[in-house]
Amino acid sequence: MTTSKLLSPFLLLLLLLLAITVKSDFNPTLSCAQTPFPELCNSMVSTANLAKENARLSLRDTAIRATIARAELAHLIASKIDALSFHRTARAGWADCLELCEDTIAQLYRSLSNTSSHEDSQTWLSAAAANQQTCQDGFFELNSSFDLHSSPFLSYNISNAVSNLLAINKATAAAKSAGGNRKLLSDGGSRFPAWVSAADRRLLQSSAVKADIVVAKDGSGNYKTISEAVAASAKQRSGSSRFVIHVKAGIYNEQVEIKSSMKNLMIVGDGIDKTVVTGSKNVVDGSTTFRSATFAVVGSGFIARDITFQNTAGPQKHQAVALRSGSDLSVFYSCSFKGYQDTLYVYSQRQFYRNCDIYGTVDFIFGDAAVVFQNCNIFARKPMSGQKNTVTAQGRTDPNENTGISIIDSVIAAASDLTGSSVKSYLGRPWKQYSRTVIMKTNIGSLIDPAGWLEWSGNFALSTLYYGEYLNSGGGSSTAGRVKWPGYHVITSASEAGKFTVGNFISGDSWIPATGVPFTSGL
Repeated sequence: MTTSKLLSPFLLLLLLLLAITVKSDFNPTLSCAQTPFPELCNSMVSTANLAKENARLSLRDTAIRATIARAELAHLIASKIDALSFHRTARAGWADCLELCEDTIAQLYRSLSNTSSHEDSQTWLSAAAANQQTCQDGFFELNSSFDLHSSPFLSYNISNAVSNLLAINKATAAAKSAGGNRKLLSDGGSRFPAWVSAADRRLLQSSAVKADIVVAKDGSGNYKTISEAVAASAKQRSGSSRFVIHVKAGIYNEQVEIKSSMKNLMIVGDGIDKTVVTGSKNVVDGSTTFRSATFAVVGSGFIARDITFQNTAGPQKHQAVALRSGSDLSVFYSCSFKGYQDTLYVYSQRQFYRNCDIYGTVDFIFGDAAVVFQNCNIFARKPMSGQKNTVTAQGRTDPNENTGISIIDSVIAAASDLTGSSVKSYLGRPWKQYSRTVIMKTNIGSLIDPAGWLEWSGNFALSTLYYGEYLNSGGGSSTAGRVKWPGYHVITSASEAGKFTVGNFISGDSWIPATGVPFTSGL
């Protein structure tokens, strides 16, 4: 089918004219010349400035509004296309792209708000970048022959527009702060970042949590499944205050989704391996990696405690996610994540994991979030014959994204089935061009190959990635035989290492204290 009649300049202009006017300081010193795609930037801003209400907006706000118009138009057109006529694999990818496009629009609107910080906006724009990449990845994973480049998702060049926004927002923040980093109040050595409220800390540390809903397989609670309880929470709660669901001990075989509208939800189990959410969706059987998650959460402010998330598809089924989090300011405390390839999908935005256990084989901690793992146990399992283990695969696609994986004060070891095996294991490999991962003050077991890190494909990303190690210990911690890539760093400076701590990397001092999860702000 053709959509050419829907792609009129008039409709694009109409959407621009309908964009919401936001007051903003006009900064004439910033220009499209500072962006990676200046011609696209100039074209979009020039068109947007035809609307009188945009005339004195900053370059940043004008560019965001122009990108929103493109994304909304792309979604409008895509939603009118009958995907039932596509091959099954294309339908799966198309469904992901529609949802991801919706989320991109939401992240762009959040970034436009003049009440948020530039740091917040950079997080949300980074999430939009992850969405664009994930849309494409789904088709590649399923070996779909569908020509995605002719679809609205790619033909409107939203990815490049978002890349421009990342550069503009970063430059705007630098101009306002004269290059200085925003200093956050520490939390007096608390074990939790500061963005966790006092009330949420009590919930996380209390042995007795008062639940709004109780889930029990034996019928002794309000509901027998987690999905039923989540659906009920949307009707029972008032406002967006913390809502607690207690899931009693048992094995819950279901696929759970916490949607973007479900904010500040908390799931409390009865303990690791006592309360278990399990599933087996995987790429080999026709799911995208994104959709294979046993438990997926998007709503911001999510907290999980004392629960196990697992995917039992096994190594032969390749990508099979136990948990996917795209929840901003989400916390996982005393949880376990069990799978093989792609166990834990730290998809996007700011996340914190404390006292957790993560099991897997290939790329088993992966994604494009800004995430810190603190006091966690990371266990490599036995993979398929001929496979190598890689602990991380970070997915930063743009140098201006504020994302990465930081592992601090943790343990990286062999699981029982890998002990004594000749399988080679590595700390990570560059899934995307600007992959960024640091491991600090962690006990690295002898299972890790002396090279430490593994190539993805030839020289891809070896000079653009950032991999760092700082003050690690254990049999696999020696950096003497590490890779000689331009992007690999043995960190010797405490100030450099400090950039990747909870306080600095995920602004943890401003939001984790509210959850009650213990954390260490600095090194």
